[in-house]
This record gives sequence, C-alpha cells and structure tokens, in this order.
Amino acid sequence: MCTRVPVINGHSEAVWLETREPLSARAFRTLLEADPGITVLDDADSMTYPTARQATGKDGIFVGRIREDLGCPNGLACWVVGDNLRKGAASNAVDIAELLLAI
Repeated sequence: MCTRVPVINGHSEAVWLETREPLSARAFRTLLEADPGITVLDDADSMTYPTARQATGKDGIFVGRIREDLGCPNGLACWVVGDNLRKGAASNAVDIAELLLAI
C-alpha cells in the first residue's frame, strides 16, 4: 500500500510480505541491517520510525515498524521510506547498472 501524503518528495509504503519458511521479525531485522543500502529505524519505545523528511536527499532505503503479521502465517509487515528522486530515479539506475556489470 503506497501512502500519499503532502511532502516535498519521498515515497512511503506499508509493506506486507509472506515468507515460505517461518522468519521472525528479529531475524528479518537482522537481514535488513546487513544490507548496506538499508537503514533500520525501528524503536517502538521511543516511537522511532522512518519518515520522508529523514530520507530526503539520501540514496538509501529506511525501514521501520518491523513486526510479525498475526493474520498471516509466516507474515511480516514493515514501513518503508525512500527519496523518490534519489533512490526512485537517479541512483537506482546506477545501482542496477553496477549489478549488471558485476554479472
């Protein structure tokens, strides 16, 4: 689900996914933290989660509100934010080209 809000730029998505094998929210978080292009901002106690303002001008993707989806077996949910002008357009094309050249 893509949420449109009045911000200068940025995309914010509520993401639900289902894995083939069980994967805890903690294990999913660990996988995300290992990716150099992802910043995890996820602390429910301090209400820390990613916002479009934090993503503005940055190439990476920000993920937060990581949790297990109790309504879906092997389901997870999270909130994902990125600068659509940087990651959605310009730098994403460079990332794809680098991946293709590495093959």
